[in-house]
Amino acid sequence: MKKLRLVLIGNGMAGIRTIEELLKLAPDLYDITVFGSEPWPNYNRILLSPVLAGEQTLKDIILNDWEWYRENKINLRTGTTITAIDRVKREVIADDGSVTPYDRLLLATGSTPFMLPVPGNDLQGVIAYRDIADTETMIQTAQQYPNAVVIGGGLLGLEAANGLRQRGMTVSVVHLPGWLMERQLDPVAAGLLQQSLEQKGLQFLLGKNTASLLGDEQGRVRAVRFSDASEVAADLVVMAVGIRPNTALAEAAGLHCQRGIVVNDTMQTFDPRIYAVGECVSHRGIAYGLVAPLFDMAKVCANHLAQFGIGRYQGSVTSTKLKVTGIDLFSAGDFMGGEGKEEIVLSDPNGGIYKKLVIQNDKLIGACLYGDTADGAWYFRLLREGKDISTIRDHLMFGESGTGDTGHAGQTLAAAMSDSAEVCGCNGVCKGTIVKAIREQGLFTLEDVRKHTKASASCGSCTGLVEQILVSTAGGDYSANPRNKALCHCTDLTHAEVRSAIREHHLLTIPAIQQRLQWRSADGCTSCRPALNYYLISTWPHEAVDDPQSRMINERSHANIQRDGSYSVIPRMWGGETTAADLRRIADVVDKYQIPTVKVTGGQRIDLLGVQKQDLPKVWADLGMPSGLAYAKGLRTVKTCVGSEWCRFGTQDSTAMGKQLEHALARMYAPHKVKLAVSGCPRNCAEAGIKDVGVIGVDSGWEIYVAGNGGIKTEVAQFLVKVKTTAEVMEFTGAFLQLYRQEGWYLERTVHFVNRVGLDYVKSVILEQAEKRRALYEELLFALSQEADPWHQPQAAQVDTRQFVALNL
Repeated sequence: MKKLRLVLIGNGMAGIRTIEELLKLAPDLYDITVFGSEPWPNYNRILLSPVLAGEQTLKDIILNDWEWYRENKINLRTGTTITAIDRVKREVIADDGSVTPYDRLLLATGSTPFMLPVPGNDLQGVIAYRDIADTETMIQTAQQYPNAVVIGGGLLGLEAANGLRQRGMTVSVVHLPGWLMERQLDPVAAGLLQQSLEQKGLQFLLGKNTASLLGDEQGRVRAVRFSDASEVAADLVVMAVGIRPNTALAEAAGLHCQRGIVVNDTMQTFDPRIYAVGECVSHRGIAYGLVAPLFDMAKVCANHLAQFGIGRYQGSVTSTKLKVTGIDLFSAGDFMGGEGKEEIVLSDPNGGIYKKLVIQNDKLIGACLYGDTADGAWYFRLLREGKDISTIRDHLMFGESGTGDTGHAGQTLAAAMSDSAEVCGCNGVCKGTIVKAIREQGLFTLEDVRKHTKASASCGSCTGLVEQILVSTAGGDYSANPRNKALCHCTDLTHAEVRSAIREHHLLTIPAIQQRLQWRSADGCTSCRPALNYYLISTWPHEAVDDPQSRMINERSHANIQRDGSYSVIPRMWGGETTAADLRRIADVVDKYQIPTVKVTGGQRIDLLGVQKQDLPKVWADLGMPSGLAYAKGLRTVKTCVGSEWCRFGTQDSTAMGKQLEHALARMYAPHKVKLAVSGCPRNCAEAGIKDVGVIGVDSGWEIYVAGNGGIKTEVAQFLVKVKTTAEVMEFTGAFLQLYRQEGWYLERTVHFVNRVGLDYVKSVILEQAEKRRALYEELLFALSQEADPWHQPQAAQVDTRQFVALNL
């Protein structure tokens, strides 16, 4: 049977989601052609803000890469704009003069940003914030000019302002209403948000009406003038004052448009051969701008394009769960309240928490959450289903876990959720869908879940919950029985296969690996190059060629890059112990280089925050103290308590033990960061129970624990062995770390390494094979024997300084 011809105008999230759903239902029904005005494949517009802030790259936000279109035999024409639709001939005409016939046409033309109709809105440096081109313009402008003004205090405006501030600009946010995000927040929550953003360096001009934009002699914007005649300097003006459905093409084709392209419940326009989805659509008089309704439209539209004819879109009840510059917000329903409605409020301004629930007739009709949005999905479910909350009213403010009906289902919200509970609001994914995919597809990573279900693939606010579901569903299989996973997209080989090849073929350079193993990319990528470099130097110490440019930025610069582009410097203090002379040197450096912040770290060090890039070599020279690998994938710190030397409860000299361990391991690179702790007694003041290696003093010697983690998911370390002497502590600890160095995958923490190989395996090597244990310890000592601290050794420092400048970090 001859295939029908489907043309999609618009390569955005709603249109391509429709194609994805269609391919599931009827993969062979259509020959598909997609037109996109931008020169990119389908990407996530929601994540443009992290790109602007420097937290992600354009590559990170691509949803469907070029290969996806090829695999699905989709003719993608990027950089091409459709200028006309001939409904009689059933053809679309592009700006390059080409004509493409269709049997079905899908319009997903999205929306256009609204530009204030004020004098000067056409000046150079006045832009909207809508796509990759706008983002790149802002990034380039931030490199040349100091002052930015963002007009609009909604979500998009605040994200633009935060990103420009992260890029080093002075940013003022102009907003006509009296409080920020008035459509999503009440005045109290908005006030907390403003206070937090002001602490990040943003400036706010509320209640200001923009009258005109002023330009300089070169035609570039120089200031914003308000109706009260006041002005604010501006080298860049970003207008984020709203969007309008892009209906021009549809109107020119004679389709009925009213506040959007009017569609019925099957997503058909006035012409039954033409469908429409996304922000360009008006359904029952409503134009939706959030992702979740657009994806609901996509499912219904795909159902009818696939000729099933049973789907109906009846509108969406929306909630807003957002992360504005790292602050969690949630709102739904009538959160403003008012006459005839009851309000329950919890306010903790110092703790950054605000919750407001609005009730009417024993039903939750609105919610506004700031800072703590963990129960947002539950509140939204109560609101959407119109449940009677009279029996749980007293506990309603404390969330689902406080209602007393979760029993012993588990310690996480994920375990207590029903299968029908929505997890990802952007993509309409419920818990049951995720659980089914994990079990049937054998998924074990967050990326796998995103790929198969789309959960957490859009705004990312549900990522933590998806991870909880993954861990609780997969159980031991989460890491014990992983399927083969390629090191990166440059190869089909796994981490283990690459490491084995390096040892088997005695490979000593990254080019040698890539040639021998037939790497797809001659240059590799940001994922594989650091991994290959680590595997080389850990497999063949003193032989393999270390490639500094294949290290992470912190390892290349020997400092920790911060959000504002400055660096932090952490001099090493052995076991957390210091001297008056070292403290004086640190104080002198702080004064000399005007370092703005000095902070004691959790690892018992002093962190100098805000060091400028050009000052780093001089700072280290003046300090005259080692950094060790404080910023690298390697040993960070050995935390200690004061132990038996001072503490009346101490049973062992933990400080001395910690210093000995740190001196021995200070220059140790590893698959990921490694943290140790030594406590002088079982009271465990050094928190040894959540470290990669924890050593606890007891009356008869030392207990060694491994694979703890105090990060996002706290993992308690597991007992490995009890020993009597300091020498045994050194040998068993060193052997475990060398086993991890040799068999751990790059960027795999010790907790994940031990979960993957099993603690029994670790014990069989370390405890049951004495010769193997001693050999591992000797191999570690050999590997570290010629490692130099990169900033403490004068000759090495000179080399690294040249390298540092050349890399232009």
